[in-house]
Amino acid sequence: MNIPFLDNWLNRHQTERGAGLAAALAADPEGINELFSECEMLRGQARRAGLELDGSPASLEALDQLMPRWRRDPEAVPWLGNDAGFYLGTVIITSIPGTAWEVWPNGQPIIRLASGRELNVVESGVSWAMTGSPELSQAYAEASEG
Repeated sequence: MNIPFLDNWLNRHQTERGAGLAAALAADPEGINELFSECEMLRGQARRAGLELDGSPASLEALDQLMPRWRRDPEAVPWLGNDAGFYLGTVIITSIPGTAWEVWPNGQPIIRLASGRELNVVESGVSWAMTGSPELSQAYAEASEG
C-alpha cells in the first residue's frame, strides 16, 4: 500500500532517531561504548554456560562454542543477537586501532574501520544468534584484516 504522507512521516522519524543517537555518540563516545558493551542478555547466557565475557577476541571464540539453547525461544533470539552484535562491536572497538562506532541515517549503529569500511555488527550478531553464521570470531578476524 502506498500512502505518501505515512512514508514521509516514517522516514522523518527514522532520520530523527538516527540523528539523536549520532548526536549522543558525538557528545560522549566513551559513554556510548560503555552502553553498547553492557549486553546483559548475552552476558547472562554466557554466565549460565560458565563463560565470563572479558571483552577479548578469545571470548568471541568461546561464544561461538556455546550450545545455542536460546534458539528454542524465538522471541529471545533477536534480542540476544542484538547483544551479540554490540558485544562484537565492543571487542572490535577496544582491540583494533582506528575503529569507531558510527550511526547510519536510519539509526543503525555500525563500526567504521580505519580503512573506511563499514561493518553492520548488529546484523552479524542477529545472524549468529539465529543460525550460528557468521561466527563472531570469524567476523572479528575479517575486521582485524582491515
